[in-house]
Amino acid sequence: MDILYLHQYFATPESNAGTRSYEMAKRFVKNGHSVTFVTSSAYLSGNYNLQNGWNYIEIEGIRLYVLHLDYSNKDSFLKRILKFLNFSVRSTLKSLSIKADVVFATSTPLTIAIPGLIYSKLKSTPLVFEVRDLWPELPVATGVIKNKWVIKFATWLEQYTYKNSKRLVGLSPGMCDGITRHGIPEEHVTLATNSCDTDLFDADEQIGINYLSTKLSFVNGRKLITYTGTFGLINKVGYIVELAKAAKKLDPNLCFVAIGDGMEKQQVIAAAEKVGVLNHNLYILPPVPKTEIVDLLSAADLSLSLFGPVKEMWHNSANKLFDALASQTPIAINYAGWQKEFIDEHNCGLVLDGSDYEKASTSISHFLNNQSEYDKAVQSCKLLSYERFSRDIMAARIEKTLMEAIDE
Repeated sequence: MDILYLHQYFATPESNAGTRSYEMAKRFVKNGHSVTFVTSSAYLSGNYNLQNGWNYIEIEGIRLYVLHLDYSNKDSFLKRILKFLNFSVRSTLKSLSIKADVVFATSTPLTIAIPGLIYSKLKSTPLVFEVRDLWPELPVATGVIKNKWVIKFATWLEQYTYKNSKRLVGLSPGMCDGITRHGIPEEHVTLATNSCDTDLFDADEQIGINYLSTKLSFVNGRKLITYTGTFGLINKVGYIVELAKAAKKLDPNLCFVAIGDGMEKQQVIAAAEKVGVLNHNLYILPPVPKTEIVDLLSAADLSLSLFGPVKEMWHNSANKLFDALASQTPIAINYAGWQKEFIDEHNCGLVLDGSDYEKASTSISHFLNNQSEYDKAVQSCKLLSYERFSRDIMAARIEKTLMEAIDE
């Protein structure tokens, strides 16, 4: 196949962002397909000397047309919307100059559907749309979108995209249900969750030991609990401050580290300083490339995935969960939904109380100090990462879906 892959936020392991599209495309190329991306420079590392406007680069046989367009998690919502629209218009024009057998567009943002739809209609080429978040349900639920006309347009675009795609891919059972609620036949929807990069994350134990001694010496033999990701409105990373505050009394042998960036980072730092945990049993550090997250998780005893009390977020397919599985680091979450059911079923980590911080901190302490239970969780992580959620398994599902879209 000649695949036109539309993703506004393409990233490689040298970036500090999710690498799903890179990992999928790498496998498509290995299987003999041609993959051309239309993307932006938002999450590409500084290793690429990009000029203003469009740039052409190749990475491991993957062809990329990259629009130089800066992006930050700290941008206001209005600024982000303008960048979404800017990319949508310019990527449409660029896409039309590329020959393809199938268009594969992956959100977010939802506006990535626009160049996909236009290409599909003008070139009579099947569109496969990948849903990474349910829009506009999620931004409406979190209060990010309030304007009724914006909501109406986003709702219309969502429904129109679903109905004009030959196939759809959902990253969680809840996302797949969200698609079929619009009248899309179940057989046209593929479940392909985020996945485990065992080649990258299943690292030698010595890597973590070295990382602790060179980069995290402040841990000083304590149990290490990590959060890696966005300090955004929906993540409510302030939860980790409350965990550290409770743990300071309950178990001084727990050490928390939060790495990342986002709109609420300074608030989290201020809150940690106010309650006396900053640089005591909670350390808040700048974002690092995914290659360094490998070292961090190799050193960690427990990895956290956090969200605020927004039910719509329960459908999320958190990269943190799958990176933790791949590194054989038990995972702890503070929300419900399919990931809670998954952890409960497979005993690969903990589901923490979302509002009782002492109870949550006690759960972490008991879990990390129960060697038998902990060892079983580590083994479960390894089994799941290789046998159920490997990158190869998910890439094969998507490859089959793309071919079905062409053959129909």
